[in-house]
Amino acid sequence: MTGAAARAGGLEGPHVDLHAHSTASDGSKSPSAVVAAAKAARLSAIALTDHDTMDGVAEAVAAAETHGIRVVPGVELSATDDQREVHLLGLHIQRPSAIEESLREFRDRRHARAIEIVAKLNALAVAITFEDVLARAGDAAIGRPHLARVLIDGGWARDSRDAFDRYLGAGRPAYVPKHRLSVADAIALVHAGGGLAVLAHPGPEGRRETIERFVAHGLDGVEVRHPGHTSEDTNRLGALVEFFGLVPSGGSDWHGSLEGPRLLGVMRVPLAWLEQQDARVEARRSAGTPA
Repeated sequence: MTGAAARAGGLEGPHVDLHAHSTASDGSKSPSAVVAAAKAARLSAIALTDHDTMDGVAEAVAAAETHGIRVVPGVELSATDDQREVHLLGLHIQRPSAIEESLREFRDRRHARAIEIVAKLNALAVAITFEDVLARAGDAAIGRPHLARVLIDGGWARDSRDAFDRYLGAGRPAYVPKHRLSVADAIALVHAGGGLAVLAHPGPEGRRETIERFVAHGLDGVEVRHPGHTSEDTNRLGALVEFFGLVPSGGSDWHGSLEGPRLLGVMRVPLAWLEQQDARVEARRSAGTPA
């Protein structure tokens, strides 16, 4: 597929969505409900890419058998490139047990980070407790969206954007940085699980020099279509995918919203992109090379 085709093709369908979240992390829908929504959106396949966990994949796969669509096992990791946060999708994870210990460590760090954020909020006279956050998160990997929801519930913020702008965003008074995981280590972890490492929603930061640096660490693909991308971003990223021989990907980054720019399936990602990813996975398997 040429760069132009990667950017513009597949608008008529069938379509897939290779970036979605469930209640296993910070989404609002259960894994089975995510699959049901994918069916309702007439998608052929969906990737479940919860933050630092694959705990929702088994439920999603079981639901997919009923609905007749495919679930791509995935995970989303947060990494650091110099001082900048970078998100990486691990798609087509074949050996989740190989990475579960690392994912558990990441979730433990999320737990500790949330405790520290609550302490900072309390110092600001924001009267919430860590038990409030746990009640909101349930068994999910705790993230700042759970804290934002607690702030909204308590009347400390109007909505999620206000919670991040006032308290939780980088540089705000209750912000606590994440544990530093290098891009190289994140890519290596995805490969240890037999998956493809895909740079998530790079936007304007997705320049040639950045992609080239990540390719040297084994990057497999780039999320070309994402609600946060401008048409310029999409065109540039599609061309870079072709130039470096990577696989294209795309998705809505759905967290369960029923309106707004991040509706499930909104990016109209062509099935052909998933087929390119499948071909890359199969080529690695046939060559006996770790993904």
